[in-house]
Amino acid sequence: MRKILVFRGGALGDFLVTLPALALLRQHWPEAKIELVGNAPAAALAQSCSLLDAAHSQHEARWVALFRAGPLPPELAAWLAGFDLVVNFWPNPDGALQRRFPLRAGQRFLMASALPEIAPAAAHYCAALAPLGLAAEDYFHRLDVGRGSATPPHIVAVHPGSGSAQKNWPLERWAELCAWLRREHRAELLIVTGEAEPADALAAFGPPARSLPLAELAERLSRCRLFLGHDSGISHLAAACGVPCVLLFGPTDPVMWAPPSPRVRVLKRGAELNAISAAEVQRAVSAALTDRT
Repeated sequence: MRKILVFRGGALGDFLVTLPALALLRQHWPEAKIELVGNAPAAALAQSCSLLDAAHSQHEARWVALFRAGPLPPELAAWLAGFDLVVNFWPNPDGALQRRFPLRAGQRFLMASALPEIAPAAAHYCAALAPLGLAAEDYFHRLDVGRGSATPPHIVAVHPGSGSAQKNWPLERWAELCAWLRREHRAELLIVTGEAEPADALAAFGPPARSLPLAELAERLSRCRLFLGHDSGISHLAAACGVPCVLLFGPTDPVMWAPPSPRVRVLKRGAELNAISAAEVQRAVSAALTDRT
Protein backbone atom coordinates (compact mmCIF):
# COMPACT_ATOMS: atom_id res chain seq x y z
CA MET A 1 0.00 0.00 0.00
CA ARG A 2 1.28 3.43 -0.93
CA LYS A 3 -1.64 5.58 0.22
CA ILE A 4 -4.33 4.84 2.81
CA LEU A 5 -7.39 6.90 3.73
CA VAL A 6 -9.40 6.42 6.93
CA PHE A 7 -12.83 7.96 7.52
CA ARG A 8 -13.43 8.30 11.27
CA GLY A 9 -15.81 10.91 12.70
CA GLY A 10 -16.79 11.98 16.18
CA ALA A 11 -15.27 13.66 19.20
CA LEU A 12 -11.92 13.24 20.94
CA GLY A 13 -12.67 9.90 22.60
CA ASP A 14 -14.05 8.47 19.35
CA PHE A 15 -10.77 9.25 17.66
CA LEU A 16 -8.56 7.96 20.45
CA VAL A 17 -10.20 4.53 20.53
CA THR A 18 -9.22 4.28 16.86
CA LEU A 19 -5.50 4.71 17.60
CA PRO A 20 -4.76 0.95 17.83
CA ALA A 21 -6.23 0.44 14.34
CA LEU A 22 -4.14 3.29 12.96
CA ALA A 23 -1.08 1.81 14.67
CA LEU A 24 -1.76 -1.54 12.97
CA LEU A 25 -1.81 0.16 9.58
CA ARG A 26 1.38 2.08 10.33
CA GLN A 27 3.22 -1.00 11.62
CA HIS A 28 2.31 -3.04 8.55
CA TRP A 29 2.96 -0.27 6.02
CA PRO A 30 5.57 2.01 7.62
CA GLU A 31 6.27 3.87 4.38
CA ALA A 32 2.64 4.43 3.35
CA LYS A 33 1.06 7.86 3.41
CA ILE A 34 -1.85 7.52 5.83
CA GLU A 35 -4.51 10.25 5.90
CA LEU A 36 -7.65 10.63 7.98
CA VAL A 37 -10.93 12.48 7.53
CA GLY A 38 -12.40 13.20 10.94
CA ASN A 39 -11.64 15.19 14.06
CA ALA A 40 -8.68 17.18 12.77
CA PRO A 41 -7.53 18.67 16.12
CA ALA A 42 -7.54 15.20 17.69
CA ALA A 43 -5.87 13.67 14.65
CA ALA A 44 -3.03 16.18 15.00
CA LEU A 45 -1.94 14.21 18.08
CA ALA A 46 -1.45 11.15 15.88
CA GLN A 47 0.36 13.24 13.27
CA SER A 48 2.86 14.36 15.91
CA CYS A 49 3.54 10.68 16.67
CA SER A 50 3.83 9.72 12.97
CA LEU A 51 0.75 7.50 12.95
CA LEU A 52 -0.83 9.86 10.41
CA ASP A 53 0.67 11.94 7.63
CA ALA A 54 -2.29 14.26 7.10
CA ALA A 55 -5.73 15.02 8.57
CA HIS A 56 -8.78 16.61 6.98
CA SER A 57 -11.67 18.06 8.95
CA GLN A 58 -14.87 16.04 9.00
CA HIS A 59 -16.73 19.35 8.68
CA GLU A 60 -15.49 20.20 5.19
CA ALA A 61 -18.37 20.69 2.75
CA ARG A 62 -16.81 18.49 0.07
CA TRP A 63 -17.71 15.25 1.88
CA VAL A 64 -21.44 15.88 1.40
CA ALA A 65 -21.04 14.79 -2.22
CA LEU A 66 -20.25 11.25 -1.04
CA PHE A 67 -23.83 10.81 0.16
CA ARG A 68 -25.65 12.51 -2.71
CA ALA A 69 -26.92 10.90 -5.87
CA GLY A 70 -24.97 11.39 -9.05
CA PRO A 71 -21.28 11.43 -9.89
CA LEU A 72 -18.67 12.89 -7.57
CA PRO A 73 -17.06 16.21 -8.45
CA PRO A 74 -14.08 15.34 -10.69
CA GLU A 75 -11.48 16.82 -8.33
CA LEU A 76 -12.81 14.88 -5.33
CA ALA A 77 -13.15 11.68 -7.36
CA ALA A 78 -9.57 11.95 -8.60
CA TRP A 79 -8.25 12.59 -5.09
CA LEU A 80 -10.12 9.63 -3.59
CA ALA A 81 -9.06 7.35 -6.44
CA GLY A 82 -5.43 8.01 -5.53
CA PHE A 83 -5.72 5.87 -2.39
CA ASP A 84 -4.92 2.18 -2.54
CA LEU A 85 -6.96 1.43 0.60
CA VAL A 86 -10.00 3.24 2.00
CA VAL A 87 -11.19 2.29 5.49
CA ASN A 88 -14.55 3.65 6.56
CA PHE A 89 -15.71 4.08 10.16
CA TRP A 90 -18.26 6.77 9.29
CA PRO A 91 -22.00 6.16 9.49
CA ASN A 92 -23.05 4.70 6.16
CA PRO A 93 -26.76 5.44 5.68
CA ASP A 94 -28.39 3.38 2.96
CA GLY A 95 -25.01 1.97 1.91
CA ALA A 96 -24.03 5.22 0.20
CA LEU A 97 -20.29 4.74 0.66
CA GLN A 98 -20.35 1.12 -0.42
CA ARG A 99 -21.82 2.28 -3.71
CA ARG A 100 -19.02 4.84 -4.15
CA PHE A 101 -16.08 2.53 -3.58
CA PRO A 102 -13.91 1.18 -5.03
CA LEU A 103 -13.33 4.04 -7.45
CA ARG A 104 -10.81 2.19 -9.60
CA ALA A 105 -9.43 -1.26 -10.22
CA GLY A 106 -7.14 -2.37 -7.42
CA GLN A 107 -8.54 -0.02 -4.79
CA ARG A 108 -9.66 -1.82 -1.61
CA PHE A 109 -12.56 -0.63 0.52
CA LEU A 110 -13.15 -1.86 4.08
CA MET A 111 -15.73 -0.70 6.55
CA ALA A 112 -17.19 -1.31 9.99
CA SER A 113 -20.04 0.21 11.93
CA ALA A 114 -19.32 3.68 13.29
CA LEU A 115 -20.54 2.50 16.71
CA PRO A 116 -18.51 -0.32 18.27
CA GLU A 117 -20.14 -3.73 18.43
CA ILE A 118 -17.47 -5.60 20.39
CA ALA A 119 -15.59 -4.56 23.51
CA PRO A 120 -13.38 -2.77 24.18
CA ALA A 121 -14.31 -0.20 21.55
CA ALA A 122 -10.82 -0.24 20.07
CA ALA A 123 -11.18 -3.95 19.28
CA HIS A 124 -14.09 -3.18 16.96
CA TYR A 125 -12.00 -0.89 14.76
CA CYS A 126 -9.04 -3.25 14.73
CA ALA A 127 -11.31 -6.14 13.71
CA ALA A 128 -12.25 -4.27 10.54
CA LEU A 129 -8.66 -4.74 9.36
CA ALA A 130 -8.74 -8.54 9.60
CA PRO A 131 -9.30 -8.96 5.82
CA LEU A 132 -5.86 -7.38 5.41
CA GLY A 133 -4.32 -10.04 7.64
CA LEU A 134 -3.86 -7.56 10.49
CA ALA A 135 -4.59 -8.38 14.13
CA ALA A 136 -3.86 -6.44 17.31
CA GLU A 137 -1.98 -7.94 20.23
CA ASP A 138 -3.73 -5.53 22.56
CA TYR A 139 -6.15 -2.65 22.22
CA PHE A 140 -4.26 0.18 23.90
CA HIS A 141 -1.89 2.51 22.10
CA ARG A 142 0.17 5.01 24.05
CA LEU A 143 0.86 8.39 22.52
CA ASP A 144 4.51 9.36 22.48
CA VAL A 145 4.18 12.34 24.81
CA GLY A 146 7.25 12.73 27.03
CA ARG A 147 7.22 13.63 30.68
CA GLY A 148 9.29 16.58 31.85
CA SER A 149 12.32 15.72 33.96
CA ALA A 150 11.43 18.41 36.52
CA THR A 151 7.87 17.23 37.06
CA PRO A 152 6.59 17.87 40.61
CA PRO A 153 5.83 14.47 42.15
CA HIS A 154 2.27 15.09 43.33
CA ILE A 155 0.35 16.80 40.54
CA VAL A 156 -3.12 15.28 40.23
CA ALA A 157 -5.33 16.27 37.30
CA VAL A 158 -9.05 16.47 37.97
CA HIS A 159 -11.63 16.64 35.16
CA PRO A 160 -15.08 16.98 36.78
CA GLY A 161 -17.06 16.90 33.53
CA SER A 162 -17.85 14.88 30.42
CA GLY A 163 -20.10 15.14 27.42
CA SER A 164 -23.22 14.47 29.50
CA ALA A 165 -24.41 15.56 32.93
CA GLN A 166 -25.64 11.99 33.55
CA LYS A 167 -22.05 10.74 33.38
CA ASN A 168 -20.80 13.22 36.01
CA TRP A 169 -20.21 12.70 39.72
CA PRO A 170 -21.77 15.56 41.73
CA LEU A 171 -19.54 18.63 41.73
CA GLU A 172 -19.79 18.98 45.51
CA ARG A 173 -18.22 15.53 45.89
CA TRP A 174 -15.40 16.54 43.57
CA ALA A 175 -14.85 19.57 45.82
CA GLU A 176 -14.78 17.30 48.87
CA LEU A 177 -12.29 15.00 47.13
CA CYS A 178 -10.06 17.92 46.08
CA ALA A 179 -9.94 19.22 49.64
CA TRP A 180 -9.03 15.74 50.87
CA LEU A 181 -6.29 15.37 48.24
CA ARG A 182 -4.64 18.61 49.30
CA ARG A 183 -5.02 17.83 53.00
CA GLU A 184 -4.09 14.14 53.12
CA HIS A 185 -1.75 13.77 50.13
CA ARG A 186 -0.47 17.34 49.78
CA ALA A 187 -1.34 17.06 46.12
CA GLU A 188 -1.05 19.92 43.68
CA LEU A 189 -4.21 19.91 41.57
CA LEU A 190 -4.64 20.70 37.90
CA ILE A 191 -8.31 21.40 37.18
CA VAL A 192 -9.20 20.42 33.61
CA THR A 193 -12.39 21.96 32.23
CA GLY A 194 -13.91 22.81 28.88
CA GLU A 195 -17.01 24.39 27.43
CA ALA A 196 -19.27 21.80 29.08
CA GLU A 197 -18.15 22.75 32.60
CA PRO A 198 -18.65 26.00 34.53
CA ALA A 199 -15.67 28.32 34.16
CA ASP A 200 -15.22 28.44 37.94
CA ALA A 201 -15.62 24.69 38.56
CA LEU A 202 -13.24 23.70 41.40
CA ALA A 203 -11.30 26.92 40.78
CA ALA A 204 -10.48 27.23 44.50
CA PHE A 205 -8.42 24.05 44.43
CA GLY A 206 -5.85 24.56 41.69
CA PRO A 207 -4.81 26.28 38.48
CA PRO A 208 -7.22 25.84 35.59
CA ALA A 209 -6.46 24.07 32.34
CA ARG A 210 -9.50 25.28 30.45
CA SER A 211 -10.19 24.58 26.77
CA LEU A 212 -6.49 24.16 26.05
CA PRO A 213 -5.23 23.09 22.61
CA LEU A 214 -5.02 19.31 22.72
CA ALA A 215 -1.26 19.18 22.23
CA GLU A 216 -0.74 21.50 25.20
CA LEU A 217 -3.24 19.60 27.33
CA ALA A 218 -1.57 16.29 26.47
CA GLU A 219 1.81 17.69 27.47
CA ARG A 220 0.44 18.96 30.80
CA LEU A 221 -1.39 15.71 31.52
CA SER A 222 1.76 13.70 30.80
CA ARG A 223 3.41 15.46 33.75
CA CYS A 224 0.74 14.35 36.22
CA ARG A 225 1.04 11.64 38.82
CA LEU A 226 -2.65 10.75 38.50
CA PHE A 227 -5.78 11.67 36.53
CA LEU A 228 -9.31 11.61 37.94
CA GLY A 229 -12.37 11.79 35.71
CA HIS A 230 -15.38 10.14 34.10
CA ASP A 231 -16.21 8.46 30.81
CA SER A 232 -14.87 11.23 28.57
CA GLY A 233 -12.49 11.96 25.75
CA ILE A 234 -10.17 13.73 28.18
CA SER A 235 -9.94 10.52 30.22
CA HIS A 236 -8.95 8.63 27.07
CA LEU A 237 -6.34 11.30 26.39
CA ALA A 238 -4.87 11.03 29.89
CA ALA A 239 -4.67 7.24 29.58
CA ALA A 240 -3.08 7.53 26.13
CA CYS A 241 -0.44 9.80 27.66
CA GLY A 242 0.47 6.99 30.07
CA VAL A 243 -1.00 8.63 33.16
CA PRO A 244 -2.53 6.38 35.85
CA CYS A 245 -6.28 7.04 36.00
CA VAL A 246 -9.18 6.59 38.39
CA LEU A 247 -12.38 6.85 36.35
CA LEU A 248 -15.94 6.98 37.62
CA PHE A 249 -18.59 5.35 35.42
CA GLY A 250 -22.37 5.44 35.65
CA PRO A 251 -24.77 4.86 32.74
CA THR A 252 -22.14 3.77 30.23
CA ASP A 253 -20.35 0.42 30.13
CA PRO A 254 -16.67 0.56 31.15
CA VAL A 255 -16.07 -2.82 29.46
CA MET A 256 -16.75 -1.02 26.20
CA TRP A 257 -15.67 2.55 26.92
CA ALA A 258 -12.96 2.60 29.58
CA PRO A 259 -9.45 3.00 28.16
CA PRO A 260 -8.02 -0.56 28.03
CA SER A 261 -4.84 0.45 29.83
CA PRO A 262 -3.46 -1.53 32.78
CA ARG A 263 -3.00 1.81 34.57
CA VAL A 264 -6.75 2.58 34.60
CA ARG A 265 -8.90 1.87 37.66
CA VAL A 266 -12.67 2.00 37.14
CA LEU A 267 -15.33 2.61 39.79
CA LYS A 268 -18.96 1.80 38.95
CA ARG A 269 -21.96 1.17 41.18
CA GLY A 270 -24.86 0.92 38.79
CA ALA A 271 -26.19 3.56 36.44
CA GLU A 272 -26.19 6.42 38.95
CA LEU A 273 -22.93 8.22 39.73
CA ASN A 274 -24.42 9.21 43.10
CA ALA A 275 -24.01 5.60 44.19
CA ILE A 276 -20.22 6.02 44.27
CA SER A 277 -19.22 7.33 47.68
CA ALA A 278 -16.46 9.80 48.43
CA ALA A 279 -14.81 7.23 50.70
CA GLU A 280 -14.70 4.68 47.88
CA VAL A 281 -13.04 7.16 45.56
CA GLN A 282 -10.57 8.15 48.27
CA ARG A 283 -9.53 4.51 48.71
CA ALA A 284 -9.00 4.08 44.96
CA VAL A 285 -7.01 7.31 44.75
CA SER A 286 -4.81 6.37 47.70
CA ALA A 287 -4.08 2.99 46.11
CA ALA A 288 -3.24 4.61 42.77
CA LEU A 289 -0.93 7.16 44.38
CA THR A 290 1.03 4.44 46.18
CA ASP A 291 1.21 2.15 43.14
CA ARG A 292 4.68 2.48 41.58
CA THR A 293 4.01 0.30 38.52
